[in-house]
Amino acid sequence: MKILIIGGTRFLGRHLVESALNKNHEVTLFNRGRSNPDLYPDVEQIHGNRDGELDKLKERNWDAVIDTCGYYPRIVSALAEYLSDKVNHYTFISSISVYGDLSKLGVDEQSPVGTIGDITIEEITEESYGPLKALCEQAVEKKFPDKTFVIRPGLIVGPHDLSDRFAYWICRINRGGKVLVPEPRDYNVQYIDVRDLSDWTIRMVEDNRNGIFNGVGPDYRLTMQDFLNNCINTLKSDAELIWVEQDFLEENKVEAWTDLPIWIADKKYSGLMQVNCRKAFANGLTFRLFEDTVKDTLSWCRTRPNDYKWKAGLSSECEAELLDKWNSNK
Repeated sequence: MKILIIGGTRFLGRHLVESALNKNHEVTLFNRGRSNPDLYPDVEQIHGNRDGELDKLKERNWDAVIDTCGYYPRIVSALAEYLSDKVNHYTFISSISVYGDLSKLGVDEQSPVGTIGDITIEEITEESYGPLKALCEQAVEKKFPDKTFVIRPGLIVGPHDLSDRFAYWICRINRGGKVLVPEPRDYNVQYIDVRDLSDWTIRMVEDNRNGIFNGVGPDYRLTMQDFLNNCINTLKSDAELIWVEQDFLEENKVEAWTDLPIWIADKKYSGLMQVNCRKAFANGLTFRLFEDTVKDTLSWCRTRPNDYKWKAGLSSECEAELLDKWNSNK
C-alpha cells in the first residue's frame, strides 16, 4: 500500500513508519521538517505546514492516510477535504479524552463525547482538548463517510515517549531504595506500548477497517501495586514501595499525573484508567509482554544525556523530603 503519514518523526508517528516499512508498504511523510528531519533518509518526506500549505500534496494519490497530529477541527477538516479525492481511507488518531464523563468506569465507543461552547477555539487546555478531538473525528467522518478509522488511545508508552509518565516509574524502580508511591494500591492502570498500537493500526489500515475504537490495554486488570511489583521483579530491583495516603500528598501539593505519573486523584477522571476496550480486543489488538515494554523503555532512557530534565515525576530531593515528612507523621 501507499500510505501518507501526517507527522511521522516523533513518538507514535515514528513507530507507525517502522510498522508500515516492516510490512513493505510505501510510506510518504508530510510534516514541517522540524523534528528529527534526518530520521528516515530513505523515506519520502514532503515538508510543509498542514495549516496553509496543503498544495504541496497536489497531484499525488495514496491508498490511505494516517493523521497522528490533528488537534483543531478547522485544520483537520481542511486536510480531509483536500485529500478526499487523493486517498481512499483516513485514519485519525484521537484520544479517550473525548468522552464527556470520565468519572464513569467502563466508557465504551458508544459513550457520549464532550462538547465545547466555542467550537472555533484553537487553544489546547484541560477543558478543550477532548471536545476538540471529538470535533476533529466528526470532521474526518464527514469527508470520509464509511472510510474513517478512529483510534482513541489512552496512555501510550515505550521507547521515545517524551512525556516521561511511564518512564519515570521504570527508572525510579530501577534505581532502587525507598520509593514513594500513592495509595490506593488497587488503583487500576491502563497503558499501551506504542509498538503494539502502531502494529495494530497498520493491520487495520491494510484491512480497510472503519469505525471508532478505544485503544489501550492490557487485556487483564492491572493494579498500581501489580504494576510496580512487576517492575521490581522484571528489573530485579531492591526497591521498597512506601505507600502514602492521598490526603498527605494533596496537603503537600504533590500533583497527580505530573509529580506522580499514572496516578489520578480527581474523581471526575476516575474512569480514565478503566476504559472498555473489548471492541479493539475482538478486532485483533494484542499486546507484547509487560517485561518487554519495561526493559525496552529502560534501555531507551539510558540513551539520554545524564543532565536530561525530566518532564514528569518527583526529583530525588523532593521525594526524600516527602518520605521523611511522611515517616515523622506516622
